[in-house]
Amino acid sequence: MNIIDSIKRRISGANPSAPAVSTGYQLVTPEAHERVSSELRDSWRDRTIPAKQRALVDEQLVAYRRGEPVVVFDALVDILRSGVAGLAGAKLLEIGCSSGYYSEAFEIKGLAVRYEGCDYSQAFIELARQRYPALAFDVQDATKLRYGDAAFDIVVSGGCLLHIPEYERAIAEAARVSRRWVVFHRTPVLHMHGPITYTKKAYGVDTIEIHFNEQALLRLFSAQGMRVVDINTHSIGWEQANADALAMKTYLCERIAAP
Repeated sequence: MNIIDSIKRRISGANPSAPAVSTGYQLVTPEAHERVSSELRDSWRDRTIPAKQRALVDEQLVAYRRGEPVVVFDALVDILRSGVAGLAGAKLLEIGCSSGYYSEAFEIKGLAVRYEGCDYSQAFIELARQRYPALAFDVQDATKLRYGDAAFDIVVSGGCLLHIPEYERAIAEAARVSRRWVVFHRTPVLHMHGPITYTKKAYGVDTIEIHFNEQALLRLFSAQGMRVVDINTHSIGWEQANADALAMKTYLCERIAAP
């Protein structure tokens, strides 16, 4: 299995024998980057995606309740438990929440946070409200959130940064609405190259996926007044095309200054 195959399975947290969620990766050239990013920016609003994703997630949640490890759930739960004191009662926003399933992962592991979620997909939010009617969910764009400054104790960018062409604005907005802690979850990073953009099919829909340069990404965090206090690496391999290590990481950042 090459690294792209490995990453696309890790992104979904799928069983290695299950069909891959993401397929058909194709490099986007610098000349085509702006056009392709514009064309595919709204791909995750496709109304066919939520049910397909939820079918996979429901299987993972059943396994998680049985005590089995689910790599993508454990990465976020562990970094919050290890790095954030006083989780009980903390107000947490997940940006790019999909159908809100991380609220259930938190409940399974006893993280008594006050969860809210937002996503730019109306279809995802409709499903989230159906599955978790007691929780608050909003349709919002990660690059222009309507929440006030420092509105949440913890903000989780929930595996969506890699799909956002204007990711610098999304980082700035996540920092702005957090009082102290910001988590960038499930982030694919290169170490000698990047950022590099690919097209792919996710749940059968054409989308983009960005592989960040880690040093440049950390500088973007710093520019928004954040310092990295913990990193969870939940997969790593070798991307042959770029002769570079590609890792999937979750970063816990602390706000220490205004940008």
